[in-house]
Amino acid sequence: MAPFPANQMRFDPHKNFKFRVKWDGQYVAGISKVTALSRTTEVVEHRAGGDPSTSHKSPGRTKYDAITLERGLTEDPAFENWAHSVWDLGAIPEGEAPPKDFRKDIIIEVYGEDDHLVRAYKVYRCWPSFYQVLPVFDTDASAVTVEKLELANEGWERDSSIIEPKQL
Repeated sequence: MAPFPANQMRFDPHKNFKFRVKWDGQYVAGISKVTALSRTTEVVEHRAGGDPSTSHKSPGRTKYDAITLERGLTEDPAFENWAHSVWDLGAIPEGEAPPKDFRKDIIIEVYGEDDHLVRAYKVYRCWPSFYQVLPVFDTDASAVTVEKLELANEGWERDSSIIEPKQL
């Protein structure tokens, strides 16, 4: 197996259970799940006017999929406050907040087994498009009450200033 280019001594990928999420300069407590960052670019097909048999493909619009954050119910109101900032009935006469009040850039940090920061992603112009708290109750005592926050966003990029530390 070929070694990883950034760290020649590493032969296995990083595990996916050590991460932190930050917005407004603060880490958000208790997040246990973040869905994958994904994007899709439309394929635009076209052909030359005199060539009816061959089609060419070009990139079209790029769409960034929503990111879902999940955590057990805590006393930290960060999820709820942000979700309410998008549309809070009665808070503003028109009922809707201006975009500058509810859009935020967030940072998702990934840590290695030795707790060193190995990668970070900046996600731009996020806003809560879905918020869920207190799921359907049942008698299963092993269930945990969770909060979910789905964030629409306008793109993301890897923070290239973060360099994976050498493995000892």
